[in-house]
Amino acid sequence: MRLGFSKLLTPFRIILTAYVIAMFVFSVLLFLPIASQPGVTVSYSEALFTSVSAVSVTGLTVVNVSETYSGWGVLFLALAIQLGGIGVMTIGTFVWMIFGRKIHLSQRMLIMVDHNQIAFSGLVKLMRGILAVAIGIEIIGALILGTYYLNYFDTALEAYYQGAFGALSAFTNAGFDVTGQSLIPFADDYFVQIVNILLIIAGAIGFPVLMEIREYLTSKDNNFRFSLFTKIAVSTYFIVLAVGFLGLWFLERNEYYDGLSWHQQLFFSLFNSTTARSGGLAVMDVSDLGLASLLLLSGLMIIGASPSSVGGGIRTTTLAVMFLTIRSFAMGRSDVKAFGREIHPEDRQKAFIVLSVFIVGLFTSIVLLAHFEDMQQVQLMPIIFEVSSAFGTCGLSMGITDELTQASQNTLMVLMFIGRVGLVAFLFSIRRREQKTYYKYPTERIIVG
Repeated sequence: MRLGFSKLLTPFRIILTAYVIAMFVFSVLLFLPIASQPGVTVSYSEALFTSVSAVSVTGLTVVNVSETYSGWGVLFLALAIQLGGIGVMTIGTFVWMIFGRKIHLSQRMLIMVDHNQIAFSGLVKLMRGILAVAIGIEIIGALILGTYYLNYFDTALEAYYQGAFGALSAFTNAGFDVTGQSLIPFADDYFVQIVNILLIIAGAIGFPVLMEIREYLTSKDNNFRFSLFTKIAVSTYFIVLAVGFLGLWFLERNEYYDGLSWHQQLFFSLFNSTTARSGGLAVMDVSDLGLASLLLLSGLMIIGASPSSVGGGIRTTTLAVMFLTIRSFAMGRSDVKAFGREIHPEDRQKAFIVLSVFIVGLFTSIVLLAHFEDMQQVQLMPIIFEVSSAFGTCGLSMGITDELTQASQNTLMVLMFIGRVGLVAFLFSIRRREQKTYYKYPTERIIVG
C-alpha cells in the first residue's frame, strides 16, 4: 500500500501539491481579521482568489488591495508573491541550506521540476544564484524607487514602503499594487516607467539567462559561450516585445494616441508591450484601447515570458521552436536548427503539445465564462482578455474580475494555477507512467491538413 502511494507521488505531483498547499495557507492568512483594515470584511472566496493570484504571480484581484488589507495583509500578500515568484523549491533549498541539510537526489528532482530544468548538474548552485540575484535586484529596485518616491509621498516610510512593494511586484511580474491605481499616477513619469520596465524584463527573461549573464560579466574566461536556451529566449523575448510595441503604436496612432506627444505614444506602447508579457502593471486603463489592440495584448499575454522565470504563458522558447519547425518544414528540412545548433526532437514535440493544450484550454475557458456570465452585461472581448490574462499569469484586466460569477472566478483560479506551475509540469502530473509495449501495430498513413 505504501509502495503504491509512493508511486503516485511523482516529483511533478509533489510540486503541484506544494503550490496548492501554499495557496490555501495564504488564503487563510489573508482571511484573518488582522489582515483586513478596520471595518472591512473579506469573504473567504475573496481571500482565496487573492491568494491564488498572488502565489501564481498573476495580479488579478476581486478587491482593492490598498483599501482592503492592513499592514499585516500586505505583508502576507508580499510573502505569497515572493514565494510564487522565485518558486517553492528555491525557498525550500534556502531553508535546507540554513539548517545544514544535504540536498539529496529526491530534492534535486523537485528543483528540476519546479524550474523546468533538464539536467541534475548545478541545480543547487542555480537555486543559490536565483535567490541571490532575485533579492539583489529587488533591493536595488526598492532603493531606487523608494528614494525617487520621496518626491511623491509625505514621509520616507511611505515612500520606501511603496518602493519596496512596487519593486517586488514588478520583478516577480505579480501585477499587484498598494497605490490603488497601479502605475496610472505615474503615467507621465518616464523614470518610474523605465525602472518598472527593467524590473519586469529582469523577472520575465528567465533565471538561467540571468545566471549566464552574471557568469559572463564575472568570468575571466574569454571563451565563454551563451547556451542555446539563452540565445533563443532572449532573442524571441525582444522580438515579441518589439512587435508588440510597433503593433500597439500602429493600431492606436490615430485612435487613443491621437493628440498625444511622440514621447507619450512611445512610452504607452513600450510599457504596455512589456507589461502584457506577464507584468500586469498598468499606466492607463487598457479598456480604453481599441478592439484590435486588446486582441494584440491578449496575444502577448498568451505568449508570456521565458521558461524558468516568474512569468507564465506558452513561453518564448515554445513560440520560437514552433516557428523554427514550421520554417524547416517549409524549406524541406527534417531537422530544426538555430544559432549553429540542432533542436532536440523531444523539445519540438513538447512545444507543439504545450501550444495545442494551451489553445484547447483557452478556448474551453472562454466558452465556460461565456456560459457562466450574462452576455447582455459582459461582452465577449473582456472575457477573452480576462482568460488570456489569467492563463498567461499576466494580471491586466478590463475591470470585470470582481463582477464575474463565482463559477467564472473559480475557472480563472484554475487557469492561474496551471499558468504558474507550467503546462509541462501540469501535463506530466496527470500523465500515466510509461508502460513497455511488447508488440507494435502495422503503420498506416492518414490524410492530414
